[in-house]
Amino acid sequence: MGVSLKDVAQRAGVSIKTVSNVVNNYQHVTPKMRAKVQQAIDELGYRPNLTARHLRKGRTGIIALAVPEFGNPYFAELAGEVVDAAARHDYTVLVDHTAGQREKELLVCQGFRSHVIDGLILSPIHLETEDLMARTETAPLVLLGEREYEAPYDHIAIDNVAAAREAVAHLIALGHRRIAFLGSRTGQERQPAHLRLRGWREELAASGIAPDESLVVVTDGYGREDGAAAMASLLDRGERPDAVFAYNDMIAIGAMRTITERGLTIPGDIAVVGFDDIEESRYGATTLTTIAPDKAAIARLAVDSLVERLAGTPVAEPRRPRPGYRLVVRESTTPRASTKPREASGPPS
Repeated sequence: MGVSLKDVAQRAGVSIKTVSNVVNNYQHVTPKMRAKVQQAIDELGYRPNLTARHLRKGRTGIIALAVPEFGNPYFAELAGEVVDAAARHDYTVLVDHTAGQREKELLVCQGFRSHVIDGLILSPIHLETEDLMARTETAPLVLLGEREYEAPYDHIAIDNVAAAREAVAHLIALGHRRIAFLGSRTGQERQPAHLRLRGWREELAASGIAPDESLVVVTDGYGREDGAAAMASLLDRGERPDAVFAYNDMIAIGAMRTITERGLTIPGDIAVVGFDDIEESRYGATTLTTIAPDKAAIARLAVDSLVERLAGTPVAEPRRPRPGYRLVVRESTTPRASTKPREASGPPS
């Protein structure tokens, strides 16, 4: 049989109410009394019944995280950070996979799991502002991802344009002028790919370099195979760049494979910069220079925002915090023999 509040109260010589106040972290407990109760908790090995605690508040103790792609390491790494952040608030995370499909995004957004979750963190790909405005589900919603929305929900996203400009500025500083962009998309101008492409254009123009649209390659997806095919199409057309800025690390890694298969060197012939700083980018034969979003800050801000909404804390509507990012310089832009890897910081979280 488990240790109860009553057992702790008897060991500490206090009331059950006092133990409850300490366990629930109420402020109006003296430090001396808190230490006395905590000692009894530690000695007895008491563990709160989190399910009962949430039920008393009319909660399930579960929040959902809906992401578009389990196969993308970025979302797997981000999910791990969300789980850790939620645990600090005694919440369990249910992870949903939308496969980037509009109908599945609508399903989770409209609350098909509302009977088992207290709130939702959603990273959408195809939802429009109108879809979010039509939402009738009352459970709190926090948006992730860099796509722009004008909807009354908290939205956690880094500054894609600024981050892309920093990546391109790094390549320009190294003397590159024919900088390709791999991973453009058609339509939906507020998607992250368009924001990163905008940063590519803006930084080139600001540096006095006319953006060469023949170096922009549209991809069907965001995987390694898409990057490999995009790089091959450029080289097959005779449009050889001296550097590549890829929409994400997986496209960049695929492009690097094609570059080396064609007998070219990285970064000697073509330098490469990615985006996301997935674990794979640190362990390839040539490590990848990349933009590293602060995934821990993204997760913490999203969970904290959701918990505040659940607690009914008065907050402004809506919030748009900007987590930080870093430009992590590795071998794909700087030969290993000449310069050690370094990090340049973006805006703070």
